Amino acid sequence: MELLIEIFSDYTLRTVALGTAVLGIVSGALGTYAVLRRQSLLGDAMSHAALPGVVLAFMLTGSREPLVLIIGAGIAGIIGTLFMLVITRFTRIHADSALGIILSVFFGFGLILLQVVERLGLPNRAGLNVFLFGQAATLLQRDVIIMLIISVFVLAMVALFWKEFKLLSFDRDFGSSLGFNMVWIDIIMISLLVLAIVIGLQAVGVVLMSAMIVAPAAAARQWTDNLAVMMILSAIFGAISGITGAIISSTGAGLSTGPVVVLVISSIVLISILFATKRGIVWSWYSRLRNQRILRLEAILNDMLKLAEQHEDPTHPHALVVLEAMGHMQGGVRNTLNELINRGWVVQVDSTHYSLTPAGIEEAETFLVSED
Repeated sequence: MELLIEIFSDYTLRTVALGTAVLGIVSGALGTYAVLRRQSLLGDAMSHAALPGVVLAFMLTGSREPLVLIIGAGIAGIIGTLFMLVITRFTRIHADSALGIILSVFFGFGLILLQVVERLGLPNRAGLNVFLFGQAATLLQRDVIIMLIISVFVLAMVALFWKEFKLLSFDRDFGSSLGFNMVWIDIIMISLLVLAIVIGLQAVGVVLMSAMIVAPAAAARQWTDNLAVMMILSAIFGAISGITGAIISSTGAGLSTGPVVVLVISSIVLISILFATKRGIVWSWYSRLRNQRILRLEAILNDMLKLAEQHEDPTHPHALVVLEAMGHMQGGVRNTLNELINRGWVVQVDSTHYSLTPAGIEEAETFLVSED
């Protein structure tokens, strides 16, 4: 309760938490498409491509207003996108290689421009390197409002082009056969991704922004196969990581918000990989053990029913050694018999003999019918 009061009462914490939450929502939603299209490097390339736009916007205007720098970053990111599309369309260079080229060239150009600004001694230049690693504590209320406006626009465009983006992500050729211009749809999607990236540069920086694009969607993918559910989960994970990172960094431990946010979302990814009900390692292991146990139960019941059919009395007891011989490939016959006893399907006559109960006979016949 005290923590909630502090979030709403403390201006800095409230502003940073809202800013990182908005960033997490929009980057998580757009990152869904990047992950599904196996273009995880796209967020990294576009965030690095935005750096020279930030510096050029400052050099041309002399202003460090967030809106001015965001516009510069957005233009640079879109130019980088167009270069990538031209490279992949008119050369034999694959998309991942083109992304690597854009990332390195634009980022290197941005670093050179930062050095030029320092050497020229331009006034009001201090703080431009914040865009490398981010500094969420510098967010102001007006910055969050700008982020919110851009985020609403981006999410509205996602809703408007929902069908087209789905076709682009899953079956581009089918979309083309329906008459959609998939090249322009691709440009629109990547442009929206660029917008999602540029609003986060001040908070988490160029270097860490790619994690905010990829990690929430990667975590959400472990839990579902539905696109809409995945996008919602990705946005929720992004928001949780943003708010949690802001709270942790505000404890006075001297931790920067951006890296903490990335560590939080990385923890969510790890938890999802281990425990998600769709693809989680632990869940898959548990499901495999459960299926093996069910198969052993069915095998022993079937064996006992086959033995019972050789006697007039279907509840005739059967020796443990015989059951072990029939089910030698199944393993754990005695433990399986104990579980069958607990379920009321088998009764232990003496220390070495077991027989089916009427309920066990009915269950075994059900298994046989389902197999047929």
